[in-house]
Amino acid sequence: MISEVFVTCAVTGAGDTVGRSRHVPVTPEQIADSAIHAARAGAAVVHIHVRDPQTGRGSREVALYREVVKRIRASDVDPVLNLTCGMGGDLVLGDVESPLDFDRDATDMAGAADRLAHVEALRPEICTLDCGTMNFAAGGEYIMVNSPSMLRAMAARVRELGVRPELEVFDTGQLVFVHELVRDGLIAAPPLIQLCMGIPYGAPDDIGTLLALINRLPAGAVFSTFAIGRMQLAYAALAPMVGANVRVGLEDNLHLSRGRLATNAELVERAVALLDGINVRALSSDEVRERLALVRHA
Repeated sequence: MISEVFVTCAVTGAGDTVGRSRHVPVTPEQIADSAIHAARAGAAVVHIHVRDPQTGRGSREVALYREVVKRIRASDVDPVLNLTCGMGGDLVLGDVESPLDFDRDATDMAGAADRLAHVEALRPEICTLDCGTMNFAAGGEYIMVNSPSMLRAMAARVRELGVRPELEVFDTGQLVFVHELVRDGLIAAPPLIQLCMGIPYGAPDDIGTLLALINRLPAGAVFSTFAIGRMQLAYAALAPMVGANVRVGLEDNLHLSRGRLATNAELVERAVALLDGINVRALSSDEVRERLALVRHA
């Protein structure tokens, strides 16, 4: 068990959650405001996706990221900014007889430079790299595509930019690639890893699977873990007991309790209260910067 952790708030994600909760932020102003409130509640890190303000769907538009980042940086709080690089690897196949007849509206496949355009423009302290390809949506045809060559190119460019990658791991096999990135010098020490539990077709959220992932981490890794849905807050209490930091937020879970929709700030407040109840201190953003040797850019 560790006695100090940092809390990340995953503010909005890119999933089809807008119609399920009025609290899911969509516009840049809403996303920034929700991130700011989460930071005031105790989140040291805010993990940012952006959405098309007209449709609510996930977006890669640099201008949207720029507005969110500008608003957060101009606020009275100073959380560590963690921008997703997961967009641009979305493949939705056609039917079983015509798999190459892609769903053109839902498929978004982009090159490494395009997937990093907002990171290059805005230089956050952290950005995410999803460390493998997997079937993602239960019952659907969405495939999250991240080839080894794509991830190597992205990791190399992120390191050149002075941004620390957070390696998103959704199943045990993806840790094989994490070890290769570390071995080949594409990831600076200490590697920063997020263990993502409970996503359909990924690692289930049982403790045995979580421990199996932890036992395969690179030496010296700093890691967090979360589970989606109703297990999110349980994992906030579990995480420090297995040496992990904490992630909560509306990207992964919409409810504070059965039947009660949450805000991001409420989820962070509940996580901090759970941690305090087991004598675990939530670190500040500046303490996270020091521990992870993050580079603050203009």
